[in-house]
Amino acid sequence: MRAVAGDALVVKSRHVGDEVRKGVIIEVHGKNGAPPYLVRWKDGHESIFFPSGDTLVEHLPVQQKAR
Repeated sequence: MRAVAGDALVVKSRHVGDEVRKGVIIEVHGKNGAPPYLVRWKDGHESIFFPSGDTLVEHLPVQQKAR
């Protein structure tokens, strides 16, 4: 997985009825865009995150990252 600061993360739920988690990558701590990432989640919480197989990176256009 490769990402840059400003990209969005979507973590699919593992169980029926669980919410999808969404966040924005604030910092990339790995080399060449690799994890771990510092993520600000939709609820405002920030954490270091190591993505699993149920995580998608949404590479947003530069104009949307600035918002």
